[in-house]
Amino acid sequence: RRMPKSETTVMLATVAVTVFTHNLAIGVVVGVMVALVLFAHRVAHLVNVDSVLDPDGNTKIYRVTGQLFFASSNDLVFQFDYAGDPDNVVIDLSGAHIWDASTVASLDAIETKYHQRGITVSITGMNEPSKQRHAALAGNFGSH
Repeated sequence: RRMPKSETTVMLATVAVTVFTHNLAIGVVVGVMVALVLFAHRVAHLVNVDSVLDPDGNTKIYRVTGQLFFASSNDLVFQFDYAGDPDNVVIDLSGAHIWDASTVASLDAIETKYHQRGITVSITGMNEPSKQRHAALAGNFGSH
């Protein structure tokens, strides 16, 4: 009763598959896969988006923190106020890390939504691996 539900789920999946298949290796692989899915689900909800309006009122800065990957980037698109934002938007990723192409596609979609409203968007603060991934993949997903 004291074990976390995720650990209990992994243990039960491993035991069930091992008993069903009579193969410990398959049970362990399934247990690892279940653990990965549960971990991704838990980490996906650790992304935070805060915004602040510049004193001039012409620029809104969104600070994104957390690990951006397929599970977290789907919600990222809905964290912005496209219709209510001023003429300039800055997306500060200095507290975030881009892990995969789905995040780049989400950033492309965000930029597209702003550009459709005539709003200028700049993405700043990417660490070097994120910058390289973004540079290699941006604009390749049909969003622009």
